Amino acid sequence: MIIGALALQGDFREHLAVVSRLGHQPVEVRTPEELAAVDALVIPGGESTTMGRLASLYGLIDPLRHRIDEGMAVLGTCAGMILLAAATTGPDQPQLGTLDVVVERNAFGRQVDSFEADLDVAGFDAPVHAVFIRAPWIHKVGAAVEVLSSVPDPATGEPRPVFVRQGNVVATSFHPELTGDDRIHGMLIDLMEAT
Repeated sequence: MIIGALALQGDFREHLAVVSRLGHQPVEVRTPEELAAVDALVIPGGESTTMGRLASLYGLIDPLRHRIDEGMAVLGTCAGMILLAAATTGPDQPQLGTLDVVVERNAFGRQVDSFEADLDVAGFDAPVHAVFIRAPWIHKVGAAVEVLSSVPDPATGEPRPVFVRQGNVVATSFHPELTGDDRIHGMLIDLMEAT
């Protein structure tokens, strides 16, 4: 199977290395034609505003929405989660609106506030080691969204979702491509093979 990574900006190469390690064909996606050829897609971490603007410039926003709405499995990490979301708590930016969440950008603080944590994840038999880099969290979750893991808000202790699934869409606030734990990419592959 062919698994693409949106290769406009961000750490798409690391995701493609995981795809290759899991035995699937990795492809960089920059055009609607390249998007049409993949069976599943990763939208990587990076800078969400830049990524959204470039996706608009390259004519990818509508084709991305269409493929996801038609059931293509997709994994969005960090900035990828923001691009997939319905809205953010901050200024407007290009978004796909295919994940019914409102995301707060840089929710944990600046680059110096980046951190790592072991997360309990619904359906996983062992914790996931998560790397949070200028990470968002989910401020509001729609009714169809399943929260798979949360972390406590450093200020209030309130649980903040950082790993969710809605149908064929999986999204994380953190970077699973940086840890050597391939289970989250494995979820993407399971979703792809189920369609």
